[in-house]
Amino acid sequence: MRVGVYVDGYNLYYGGRSLCGRGTAGWRWLDIRALATTLVGERKNWANGTIERVVYCTARVDASDNPSGHSDQDIYLRALDAAGSVDHVEYGYYVSRVKPMPLAKRDAHGRPSLISPQWPVMIQDGSGGSVTDARFMVSVAHREEKGSDVNVASHLLADVLLGTVDAALVISNDSDLQFPIRQVRLRVPVGTVNPSAHQTAGALRDAPGNGAGRHFWRKLRADDFTRHQLPDPASGYRLPHGW
Repeated sequence: MRVGVYVDGYNLYYGGRSLCGRGTAGWRWLDIRALATTLVGERKNWANGTIERVVYCTARVDASDNPSGHSDQDIYLRALDAAGSVDHVEYGYYVSRVKPMPLAKRDAHGRPSLISPQWPVMIQDGSGGSVTDARFMVSVAHREEKGSDVNVASHLLADVLLGTVDAALVISNDSDLQFPIRQVRLRVPVGTVNPSAHQTAGALRDAPGNGAGRHFWRKLRADDFTRHQLPDPASGYRLPHGW
């Protein structure tokens, strides 16, 4: 059974950071093919599954905005290619803009709770009356990665519809992938891998026997990252400092 692996790099990176810790070393130098091989090998009903191709979808960090991040990412992408850990890298892009947003704090469940006027900071109208239903607005520098989810969906659909693969492994917890994954499940078995500490998106859930059947869902753990690291050096590319 030929398995295609489709990775949302942005989702995978921030998922790993949430599981392993932002300042923790030992998880970023991830060998994606080795991880995918283990995930497929765990499935008894995916017998003889072999990794046919690994598609890694990401966006380049802006060198002018984050030179060290750009350099580290560049080394990692070169190492992935040189070590044969991925077969194809598809690039999206970042959009930077100033964005007005309401001022908020986290509630007990980590969700945004809007800040309302209250003493010692209160808003008054022209007659001196308190305006308690006002909203504080701030402008923030906002950078947003664009294209990775679309690129994952496009490669996934193209490979399945063209018969390039017999099963698919999607590493992402992006609910925007609901439609393409649902369509692919009608045709081939799909493994949906949540790389984050958050619950698997409801939009990505289904029944294991629907469509082609033999679907599965898996959440990554911190040790999934630490146990599947590229060698250092990887075909001449050294692990960046702090990784």
